[in-house]
Amino acid sequence: MTSTSHLLNDGSTASPKLGVYLNLDNLVDLRADTIWPGLDGLPRYQRLMADGFEGVQLTTDDLPVTGALLPHCGLDRINTPDEADSVAAKHAARGDLCLTIHAGWGLENDDEVFHLVEAILSASDKHRLPMFIETHRATITQDLWRTVQITKKFPEVRFNADFSHYYCGQELVYGDWASKLAYMEPIFARVGFIHGRISSPGCMQVPIDADLTSRPPQAHGALNYLDHFKELWTRAMLGFLRTALQGDVLIFAPELLSGTYYYARLFPDASGQLSEESDRYAQAVIYKDLARACFAEAQWRSMSPARANPLPCLQV
Repeated sequence: MTSTSHLLNDGSTASPKLGVYLNLDNLVDLRADTIWPGLDGLPRYQRLMADGFEGVQLTTDDLPVTGALLPHCGLDRINTPDEADSVAAKHAARGDLCLTIHAGWGLENDDEVFHLVEAILSASDKHRLPMFIETHRATITQDLWRTVQITKKFPEVRFNADFSHYYCGQELVYGDWASKLAYMEPIFARVGFIHGRISSPGCMQVPIDADLTSRPPQAHGALNYLDHFKELWTRAMLGFLRTALQGDVLIFAPELLSGTYYYARLFPDASGQLSEESDRYAQAVIYKDLARACFAEAQWRSMSPARANPLPCLQV
């Protein structure tokens, strides 16, 4: 069900809440010593539930599991306005609760960008399917300036926030961090979905430690990217809470991808074979707890305007 604000809504009278899902690409090509037991079908869903996940994000052509114990959402790409309706119809028919979208290629002029966004919003309304345009490299939202212009033209737009594409792709910390956070407020205010991935200024996907209160021991360089992502996610969650209605749900889905897509870094192991530097499923379990801590912080800030945008970054 969709609320009037184009957010996902569960139809209840409950307070706005966080739902922690897992993007199923997170389970692809895990390293040999992963804690994930390699399950499929209903056993996969049972294990994800036991580990604290509340839903899954299916990839473009996945089929839902019959009798699945967890709800599902989807993802897709829309390159031109005339594709929007058919993509939305396909995912609505599959029973997706909502959909994250890679929109365009980032080479479009302003008119082309606006026509594409308008088509996505129209398809979302027609099929009663919340559609969140992802902040992603090589799309129309690949830079902060253009994304903010989209919010001015279409105040009703909603985003899937994958901040790694800004933090690394635009080297967000190069310059005045505080002024960039302030500039991003129109984006934070329109987040309806979050893809969980932490980057450094130079690498798109880097591991963190189970200790969520200190600088990751693997961190290179002077910056604490963990604290920065806590702040980015908390501000996005606060933006959601400021306008959310009863029953509205913000999904946070870890999406930690394999080296096949040049995300996970590969290093030689003791035998000289290349191996991913971390267990991406174990990382997703850590992200799950981190997301809930950030949401609790956002709820606290929403009740205290003086705490709304503290700097430097919060410590969860």
